[in-house]
Amino acid sequence: MSRSSLADTVSSSLPGARRELATLVAFRSVADPEQFPVSECEAAARWVDEALRAEGFEDVRVLETPDGTQSVFGHLPGPEGAPTVLLYAHYDVQPPLDEDAWTSPPFELTERDGRWYGRGAADCKGGILMHLLALRALRADGGIPVGVKVIVEGSEEQGTGGLQRYAEAHPELLAADAIVIGDAGNFRVGLPTVTATLRGMAMIRVQVDTLEGNLHSGQFGGAAPDALAALLRMLDSLRGPDGSTRVDGLEADGSWSGLQYEEADFRRDAHVLDGVDLIGSGTVSDRIWARPAVTVLGIDCPPVVGATPSVHAGARALVSLRVPPGTDAAEAAKLLIAHLESHAPWGARVSTEHVGGGQPFRADTGSPAYTAMAEAMREAYGGTGMAVAGQGGSIPLCNTLASLYPETEILLIGLSEPEARIHAVDESVSPEELEALSLAEALFLRKYAATALTGGA
Repeated sequence: MSRSSLADTVSSSLPGARRELATLVAFRSVADPEQFPVSECEAAARWVDEALRAEGFEDVRVLETPDGTQSVFGHLPGPEGAPTVLLYAHYDVQPPLDEDAWTSPPFELTERDGRWYGRGAADCKGGILMHLLALRALRADGGIPVGVKVIVEGSEEQGTGGLQRYAEAHPELLAADAIVIGDAGNFRVGLPTVTATLRGMAMIRVQVDTLEGNLHSGQFGGAAPDALAALLRMLDSLRGPDGSTRVDGLEADGSWSGLQYEEADFRRDAHVLDGVDLIGSGTVSDRIWARPAVTVLGIDCPPVVGATPSVHAGARALVSLRVPPGTDAAEAAKLLIAHLESHAPWGARVSTEHVGGGQPFRADTGSPAYTAMAEAMREAYGGTGMAVAGQGGSIPLCNTLASLYPETEILLIGLSEPEARIHAVDESVSPEELEALSLAEALFLRKYAATALTGGA
């Protein structure tokens, strides 16, 4: 079967995929019951369950994972002797942040300027559609040449590790010859890219207490220790003068020798304001792919509107620490906790909680599956060669899968190129990227099956 017939099938399927993505985006599937009802995630899981059944998958199950969330599994047996490929995506999404700041409603897929806007459109509900489009194209052009397992996670964005622990307790469930993680992205639109490394993550909640209760700042300010001020000093200690991450005992001088991210391109992709400097030292690629990065994700303190003239008795923050391959995320969490505690001023009482995390990941890009993916991407993108990049984000499940199945090849592709603005206001997906990557995945599955038959996989 030809590449053109697959391409035609994927292209003709895009209008239907848009309608399906609109349905998926409408589920407010943030896996945090303090922000959105659990029923929103459950509804998204049901949609995935029904979609897999409609595609003829067997043994379709909604998995109740140890963190209280649901992941969806399905298995489609392949021809006799064919390899099995696991396809991964997740249906849970990041919170929309300020919904009023969105140009169009975050949970309503909206087409604008050639892109489809909505929370999860790229990260990673679009990834679910990418897998479905690839499988449908193959079925329409002679059949799916490999066994396929699909796992769609329900708590990836929260980092609570439910699917990781479930996989560890049921190691046979996700076993495969190759795994395609559909939760990464091209280096930029039109440049097919596989992600070779991921940073790991440690998430720490820190609480600072100094008083039994808030005090009048006029009556007690100047002598009473302010917990919010103490917390700010502790957080500030996590950065050097140039903004580099600085955690006592944690190495932060790694370098990246591959694809380079030019500073001008990064400033444009990150929408850095004119006159504002980037932080850190080394190349941009060093900073975002090969070195640790600390981010203060949130602080519990009174908002400006409605604030009272008070010395604060307590304050709390959520701190994320990304760590590159070669650094143990659990050890990095211990160093971060020790750093925060040692930098608390005035004898302030500090309590910490390790609330989430995952290990970094590095792929073997010289494997047969990567050769098949390089050929598939070149065909799907009209002759443009496959790039190999890092990613500063974390997909904790990758390291779990690599540990469970050390002989399995793991590839990371996806729709989260820079213009997608994942995790931010006005997230979007390029339908052209969805089309091209769905075709690339279909071609990959066909080439990988042929490689296995000739003994290359």
